[in-house]
Amino acid sequence: MVYNTLRAQTTVKGRDNIPSFDKRQYHFGFILSYNQSSFFIDYNPDFSFQDSLLGIDNVPQAGFNLALLASYNPIKNLNLRFVPGLSFQERGLNYRFLLSDGTTESFLKRTSSVWLEFPLLLKMRTNRINNFAAYALFGGKIGFDMQSQKDVSNQVAGDIVVKLQSRDMSIDAGGGFDFFLPYFKFGIELKTAIGLQNILIQDNNQFTSPIEGLRTRTFVISLTFEG
Repeated sequence: MVYNTLRAQTTVKGRDNIPSFDKRQYHFGFILSYNQSSFFIDYNPDFSFQDSLLGIDNVPQAGFNLALLASYNPIKNLNLRFVPGLSFQERGLNYRFLLSDGTTESFLKRTSSVWLEFPLLLKMRTNRINNFAAYALFGGKIGFDMQSQKDVSNQVAGDIVVKLQSRDMSIDAGGGFDFFLPYFKFGIELKTAIGLQNILIQDNNQFTSPIEGLRTRTFVISLTFEG
């Protein structure tokens, strides 16, 4: 149904919509996104797993993004995009421990973040086919966690917190489809972000000692609106 609606809107009286769109060097818009976040886990090779720990499992969590979009188009079908925005993310680590009676007990450690992100992306697009085009994206970003718990003291906290650094950098890659509607360009985009640095703060407790490093991993589905 959504596809049929988009298809019906992309053509007005058999003509291309907003035919002068690609002639302008600058475009602006906004992006709404759904994200799912988890970690790449690097285990500590010196940890013997003798402290009843059976394993650590990723539990991906859902979130959302809100971003502005500024696009510079130096040549046909090649755009440089700056997409500053907020990303509300939550990640989970499930720790499984073996108890003395032979049963297991699990602890789910959630980490919530509100990232202020500054991505810079190169967009490579195909030629328009009537009011449709496909594209690929590649670039990177730096982010600052506005909700970081890195300064929380686990000595006084009622529950041990897995603390993360307040800055992260990532490589972003993906692709999508553009639909040229009568008054604006609408896009559907799928992207992944792979963290480049270890963001774990080692507190030497039962939840951080088994881990040498944590790197972020995020999948993002976006709706773009560009004029």
